[in-house]
Amino acid sequence: MKTDDNKALVQRWFDEVWNQGREDTIDEMYTADGVSYGLGAANTAVRGPQEFKIFFRNLRGAFPDTHIQLLDIIAEGNEVAVRFEVQATHTGTGLPFPPTGRPVKFSGMSFLQIVDGKLTKGWNCWDQLGMLTQLGVIPSAADADDMLKAQL
Repeated sequence: MKTDDNKALVQRWFDEVWNQGREDTIDEMYTADGVSYGLGAANTAVRGPQEFKIFFRNLRGAFPDTHIQLLDIIAEGNEVAVRFEVQATHTGTGLPFPPTGRPVKFSGMSFLQIVDGKLTKGWNCWDQLGMLTQLGVIPSAADADDMLKAQL
């Protein structure tokens, strides 16, 4: 597949799966032996479409109005990197606490490998702590920029 085709495939994935909530696209675009990392709190490997659908159902269930905007997309060979921003409102179930009704806005990045026109591997890093802080589940730090100040 050409680099531009791979970019288009990833754009379609984010639009159909996340923005439109089309679960059937997962079966169409994710290989049976696909593996995704970095989706949960731990670095658990999510294997195959069925395990990915659990993550999808939980997140889309909690945030039915999920909208992901791709800010950057870079492709080389069979790998595509995306930087994205998520906006959503926590009005549904799917997280281990009741809906808060609060809006969230957080960012993330994914590095995706494509084989024969399907997603086969994904390495993900997204701001789960920021999301949980915005939901009021985790208290915000008094000064979130302490890591940017000289401490020694």
